[in-house]
Amino acid sequence: MFFYISGKLAHLDPTFAVVDAGGVGYKLTISGSTHAAMPHRLTVSEPPEVKLYSYMAVREDGVELFGFASEEELSSFKLLITVSGVGPKAALSILTQLTPQKLAIAICTEDKKAIAKANGIGPKTAARIVLELKDKLKQQTVFEGDEALSLDEATDLGGSSSKRKDAEDALAVLGYSRNEASSVLRTIDTQSLELDEIIRQALKKLMR
Repeated sequence: MFFYISGKLAHLDPTFAVVDAGGVGYKLTISGSTHAAMPHRLTVSEPPEVKLYSYMAVREDGVELFGFASEEELSSFKLLITVSGVGPKAALSILTQLTPQKLAIAICTEDKKAIAKANGIGPKTAARIVLELKDKLKQQTVFEGDEALSLDEATDLGGSSSKRKDAEDALAVLGYSRNEASSVLRTIDTQSLELDEIIRQALKKLMR
C-alpha cells in the first residue's frame, strides 16, 4: 500500500520510528541497521526530514508497518520472509546483525554462521535461509544476447568468474535484475578485487 513514507522524524527508538507525514504520525518498526542510519539529534523546533521504504504486514491481530532506510534493505526483508519459518521479526533481527550487502554475501558464499549470529536465529534457520534463497537465485535467468540461460548454464559457459557469479547473485538478492548486475560488473575489475569491494563498487554505480 505504501512504497515509502517521507516526512519529519517525530520520534526515534531502537525498534521503531515515528514519521510525521502530512500531520499523521506513522509508527514504523525498524531494524538496527535502519536505526543507525537515522539522524539521532531530534529537536521539536526543527525535526529532521527522513524517508523510509515501507512494508505493511496484515495479521489477524492487527496491521504493522515496517520501515527501511534503503530499497536494498526492503528487498532483503521481502526475500527473507519468503523463507519458511522466517517472519518479519526474524527478518529484522537478521538485518540488524547484517547489512543487506553482508547478508547477500553470506547467502551466496553459504556462510550460515554469519546469519546465525542474529538474535533468535539458530543454525537450522540459517541453513534453511541459505538453502532456499540460494536455490531461488539459481532458478532465475540471465540473458546473453537474445538467449535466456539458467544461472548454472551461464556459469558452465565460462562467461564469468566465481567471484563475478557470487557478486551477481548478491546483487540479485538486493533486488537488481540479472541484466543490470551483469552490465555493471563488466565495468569492474572482478579479478583483483575482493567480493565485498566488487559489490560495493557495483552498488555505487547502480545507485547513480
